[in-house]
Amino acid sequence: MHALSTDLYQLTMAAGYFHREMTARSATCEMFVRRLPEARRYLIAMGIEAVVRYLLELRFDNEDIAYLKTVPSLADAMTPGFVDYLHAFRFTGDIDAVPEGTPLFENEPFVRVRAPLIEAQAVETHLLSLINHQSMIASKAARIVVAAEGATAVEFGTRRTHPDAAIDAARAAYAVGFAATSNVEAGRRHGIPVTGTAAHMWTMAHASEEEAFAGYAETFPNATILLIDTYDTDRGARRAAHAARERLKGVRIDSGDLDQSSRSVRAILDEMGRTETRIVVSGDLNEHSIAALRKAKAPIDTFGIGTELVASVDAPALGGVYKLVALDDGAEHRDIAKFSMGKATFPGAHQIHRVSRGDMAVRDVLSLSDEGAPVLERGETSAPLLVPFMRDGKRTRPADDLAAIRARAKQGLASLPAILRDLGPKSHDTRFRVEPSPALEALMERVRREVAA
Repeated sequence: MHALSTDLYQLTMAAGYFHREMTARSATCEMFVRRLPEARRYLIAMGIEAVVRYLLELRFDNEDIAYLKTVPSLADAMTPGFVDYLHAFRFTGDIDAVPEGTPLFENEPFVRVRAPLIEAQAVETHLLSLINHQSMIASKAARIVVAAEGATAVEFGTRRTHPDAAIDAARAAYAVGFAATSNVEAGRRHGIPVTGTAAHMWTMAHASEEEAFAGYAETFPNATILLIDTYDTDRGARRAAHAARERLKGVRIDSGDLDQSSRSVRAILDEMGRTETRIVVSGDLNEHSIAALRKAKAPIDTFGIGTELVASVDAPALGGVYKLVALDDGAEHRDIAKFSMGKATFPGAHQIHRVSRGDMAVRDVLSLSDEGAPVLERGETSAPLLVPFMRDGKRTRPADDLAAIRARAKQGLASLPAILRDLGPKSHDTRFRVEPSPALEALMERVRREVAA
C-alpha cells in the first residue's frame, strides 16, 4: 500500500543501509512541529489512525519493484539481495502516539517510531504527509468550531482540494466538532452525516424560481433546503416560503452581506409563518467572519465552510518534521540531536506529560520516555499523552471511532486556557508553557558536549 508514495531519497537511503549492512540497527524517530504557524496557538493531532493503517498494509509488490529497477538513481542498488528484501518488507516496529483529537504544541511528538533503521527511514514521507495535512485541517476546523459558539458548522470544501484530501478533510473537521459534510464518500466511509442543497444551476435550469423551488420541495418533501440568492435574496425567501410551505426546513444564502441578509430573511420567514425554518449561510467563511456574525447576533443557524477550511488559507502548510532521536546497534545506544541554527532537536525518546489543575491544562512537561511523571505543585495532576499503538508491527490499540475522537477534542479544547482559544494574533503571552524536564535538559547538554568534542 502506497509503497512508492514517498520521496526518492527515502528509498536510496534504505538501499544504502541495506548494502552497508546496517539493517540490524534500531532507530527511534519522532514527528513534531518545531514552531506553530503564526495564526495558530495550538494544534489538534489527527491522521494517526491513517498512519497505523498504512504501516499495517505497507508492501512492495512486483510492479513497484519493477519500476524501481528503472529509476536511474536506484539502478546500482537493485541487486537480487535488495530485491528479495523489498519483496519481504513489512513494518515490524513499535508506534507510540497521542490519540487523535489531542491538542499539542511546539516540539511535542505526535508519533514516536522505533523500528529497524530501514523501516524507520522508509515510512517518513508518507507519515508526514498524513499527519501534517490532517492535523492542519483539524486545527483550522477547531478554531471555526470555537468561533461558531454552538451554532452548526458544516464542511463544504470538496471542490477546493484533491478528492482524496477532501475525504480526510471531512473526517478531520467532523472529528473536532463539525456537524456534517457535503462529501458523500466521506459519509459512506466514516459514518459522517451528509447534507446539501440544490445549487444555483437547479434554479437557473427551470423557467422560474417558483417552479424550481416547488419542484425541489415536491421531490424532497422531508429535506427541503432551498438556495435563495440566485436572483434576489429577499424575493427568493418569499418564493421559497410560499412554494415549500411547511416542508421548508431551511434556506441558504451564499452571497452578499450575510448579517443584513440573514436579518431580512429571518423577518420574511417569520412573517410568512416559517418560524422553524433554519438559515444556512456560506461563501468564503472563516473563523473571523463567523465570529463577527456571532458577535453581531445575526440570526444564522448553520455555517457552511469550504475553501478557507480545506485549504487552511491563513496557515496552508503544517511544518511537521520527522527526526532521528536515538540509535541502537545491539552493543551501543546513542541519543541523537541536531544543533543546526533554528532547527535544533531534543535527543532521546520522549513523553509528554500534561499537567492540569482540575479540568484546566496549565503546562506540559517534555520528558524522557522512561523517567516517569514530573514533579507537581500542590493541586496539580499529570497524565502522559503518548500511548502504544503498535508493537512488533502489530496493532495494540483498537481504532477509536469518531464519536470518541469528537469527545476527546471537545474536552481537550475546553481544557485549554481561554487565551489560547481566542482568535487574535499570537504573541508571547499566548504561548502555552512547554518545559523540558531536568533530565532532558541534562541529556541535551551532554549530547551537545559530545558532538563538540
